Formats: sequence, C-alpha cells, structure tokens
Amino acid sequence: MGVVQAYILIQTEVGRAALAAATIAEISGVASSEEVSGPYDVIVRVDAADVTHLSEDVVPQIQKVDGITRTLTCPVVQNTR
Repeated sequence: MGVVQAYILIQTEVGRAALAAATIAEISGVASSEEVSGPYDVIVRVDAADVTHLSEDVVPQIQKVDGITRTLTCPVVQNTR
C-alpha cells in the first residue's frame, strides 16, 4: 500500500493563520503546516494511507479547526523524488 500525498491550501479569518497552522500541525497525517503570505494563509502537506483516509479522516479534521474559512485539497499526482 502506497502513501497518498496532498497539499491543502487554507484561508483563515484575519489574524487566525498562526494558531490554525499550529493546531493543524498536531493532526495525525500532517507532515508540515506553515503560515504563508499570498492568497492562502496556511499550506499543509499531508501523507495519508490512501485517498479514503485523506478525504474522510484527515481533511475533515483540518476543516474543523477554528478560524478556517476555506480549504483546497491538491493531491500529488507524481512525486519526482
């Protein structure tokens, strides 16, 4: 069984990005969670067991974090490493 990797782009309420990124970093399956500038406030990298785990377990936990207003999940199609 392979690992499904994805990037999740997150928008937050004003002033909530740092706390959201720190909270998300504690979720199982999250490889990294960083506050960024630009159209999104936080970028998260996830390593999930499979697509079902990604979509039914990890993403819903992230979406429940207080202060998040929108997420966009981008599964990795091809890893060049």
